[in-house]
Amino acid sequence: MRVLIVGAGAIGSLLGHRLATAGHAVTLVGRGAWVRAISERGLGLEKEGRLHYQSKLEAVTDSGAVSGVSFDLIICTTKAYDTIEAIRQIEHLNLPDTPVLLLQNGVGGIELAADALPQASLLAGVITLAVEVLSPGAIRLTTTRGGIGLAPASPAASVDDLAITLRRAGFERVKVYADHRAMKWSKLLLNILGNALPTILDVPPEELYAQRRFFALERAAFRETLDVMRGLRLKPVSLPGYPVPLLAWAMTWLPDAVLHPLFLRLVAGGRGGKMPSLHLDLSKGKAKSEVDFLNGAVVKHAQGIKLHVPVNRYIYCTLKAIVSGEIPRAELGGGLQK
Repeated sequence: MRVLIVGAGAIGSLLGHRLATAGHAVTLVGRGAWVRAISERGLGLEKEGRLHYQSKLEAVTDSGAVSGVSFDLIICTTKAYDTIEAIRQIEHLNLPDTPVLLLQNGVGGIELAADALPQASLLAGVITLAVEVLSPGAIRLTTTRGGIGLAPASPAASVDDLAITLRRAGFERVKVYADHRAMKWSKLLLNILGNALPTILDVPPEELYAQRRFFALERAAFRETLDVMRGLRLKPVSLPGYPVPLLAWAMTWLPDAVLHPLFLRLVAGGRGGKMPSLHLDLSKGKAKSEVDFLNGAVVKHAQGIKLHVPVNRYIYCTLKAIVSGEIPRAELGGGLQK
């Protein structure tokens, strides 16, 4: 199979490495430093403390370099806020005959793609594996607990063959869902936790969760998200490695005295001091943030069904103000002491 992957970052590189190793013809579209590194030495994936390089793939900075090639599958692994940019990279290809998989966090990317590519066969995906960038062209899989979720996002689309392909490429847990919205919102429930608040306060999630008042805010934001899901007639579904319905039950019904220490040990402690993705984007000085597709998506959909979500609105508006420079980050850093 000939595969084009737009977004040669951590997730795109993991997919590219495994698919190329399985014998598929892979082309990665990425930024200059990443493409140069792959072109010089191959794409590195660390396993058992040693980097294994895959050189049987192609890396380009613009899909125009392969405009005459016919692909069997296109995968977009960009951040959701770069969906339109990714579409510009692929809209000149023969899309009605080529499935397009959007493997992204957040809610809203599929809708952007559907508006821009009305004739395309769209597939939705989520990934629950954690991948770390070591350097341009080199990554490390930091967990083996998760996997990939797939669901058709266009009426006639199917993900069954793709699921088989990914399993054969080394992804042991690949789960197929009938409703892409339930899958995406279930992943959103996970992404709501330990992401925006640690970014706003500039502290690791486990440090934030050590204080009950901030854990209470996270719990409230999670429960508001559940309320919106109910309003949309969506139920949480289990994702590879993550029993989301059980988490939703615990966050709804367990008393704080039981839930807080359990959560601190099982969820926050498992991050090993790593900062969340929203924080990484902010630290790089990016003018865009995935919070539009996380807490922002909760706010947007709550308005549509006339629900009040004050905690998500506060988190969303605060982080957006930091990203835009309206609120200097220094004013909120070290907020745990205030």
